[in-house]
Amino acid sequence: MAALEQGKAPSATSRPRTSILVVDDDADMRAWVKEDLEHEGFVVETAAGGRPGVERVKAGGIDLVVTDVKMPDLDGLDLLREVREVDPSPFVIVVTGFGSIDTAIRAVKLGAYDYITKPFKIDQLLLSIDKALAERSLRSEVTRLREEVSRRDRMDDIIGHSAPMQEIFALMRRLSVSQANLLITGESGTGKELIARAVHAHSPRKGRPFVPVNCAAIPENLLESELFGYARGAHSTATADRQGLFVEAHGGTLFLDEIAELPLPLQPKLLRVLQDGEVRPLGTNRAERADVRVIAATNRDLERALREGRFREDLYYRLNVIQLQLPPLRGRQDDILALADHFLLRSAGRSAKPVRGWRESAKKLLLAYHWPGNVRELENVVERAVALAETDLIGPDDLPRVMQERKGHDLLSSAVAQGFTLDQLEREFIERVLDLEGGNKTRAAQRLGLDRKTLYRKLEEYAASPRDGAAPPEDGSEPTGSGT
Repeated sequence: MAALEQGKAPSATSRPRTSILVVDDDADMRAWVKEDLEHEGFVVETAAGGRPGVERVKAGGIDLVVTDVKMPDLDGLDLLREVREVDPSPFVIVVTGFGSIDTAIRAVKLGAYDYITKPFKIDQLLLSIDKALAERSLRSEVTRLREEVSRRDRMDDIIGHSAPMQEIFALMRRLSVSQANLLITGESGTGKELIARAVHAHSPRKGRPFVPVNCAAIPENLLESELFGYARGAHSTATADRQGLFVEAHGGTLFLDEIAELPLPLQPKLLRVLQDGEVRPLGTNRAERADVRVIAATNRDLERALREGRFREDLYYRLNVIQLQLPPLRGRQDDILALADHFLLRSAGRSAKPVRGWRESAKKLLLAYHWPGNVRELENVVERAVALAETDLIGPDDLPRVMQERKGHDLLSSAVAQGFTLDQLEREFIERVLDLEGGNKTRAAQRLGLDRKTLYRKLEEYAASPRDGAAPPEDGSEPTGSGT
């Protein structure tokens, strides 16, 4: 670069290996330029006209084109137009006659990197080539960095550059070589199945089936048959043998969504399959091999279900070898606009509407909303907004009324209206910040400006004492009770 800044071309030994195509209908000119560029360490090919030049570029492997403008079959400007349509497109330097500045300007507007005028010295061409190669290298580095950032902020179709999601992605990458059972917890709409599919796609089982089943959506009397299969005659509707989902997922992953809804009588049977790696279809005495990784998910508090006797402790620990706790959308606020843009592009593409973005006032409403339905609710809101939008930008009027009524999200106003004490307000604020940070006490303490010991002490006090008042409403309703 220092040599370029001083107007000198780098030495042949310092240049990267580069393939250059020289296009000119003048044989002497082609030979002269080829000889001098090869002397500088470039790999040089030639073409006797514009049409063979274009064909050579389309064949691939050309990094840069040096072309004359005036050629009989296809002039340099037409060559430039066609070369620009090739992907990846090489840089083009145009050589034009002295005084043809208008032609040179047209060439640059069409996408030429540079132009030089005849007659020229080889050093002029070398300087232009080296500048072009330096810019190409810079663009490649920018592209690489963008792809690296994109990979870091995204895993498959999951978007997240917030700190909580980066922690999730890091753990998922570590899980890529694991075969251990996994429990995914989080509120409804946080994307538990997406996470499960991504874990499967990056695991050693990725070439085998991913079989999802919602334990809450299948009646109890049918769920056992669905999971384990049955033999003909096992019950009144069993007119033929049927393999269960465990066998269907053999070698792959079985995703048990809403695992907290699994009926208690089925839990020991599931535990037996997880322990033995075998299933016994209903109505048979034979065991079938089921090499399956189980990923379970729930939006319920399984530990509470354990205490209440609604879920077996031994099954819980068999499923919960590794746990991923997904943060609610309100706990990953840095991702809201990125997710909204992602859903907007997808929805606009499906509906063929020219909606391209958001008004700033609409963005503020997206960021201010509490998102009780999490990512699923955001996707629905965006789809609705795209359907209603009358311009290329989504405005506040395109969003649901509950989001437009921001009064309901003013914690301070609601607290005053309900007659909160300072201690009550502090507790509500601390708990909301902790919620926003996905339960991470270290980050919550940093956001609150507290040391961790103080935060832990306050949380212990809150756990030991019931609330004296209700939380400020999230839906914009008026507070009720003696304070009104």
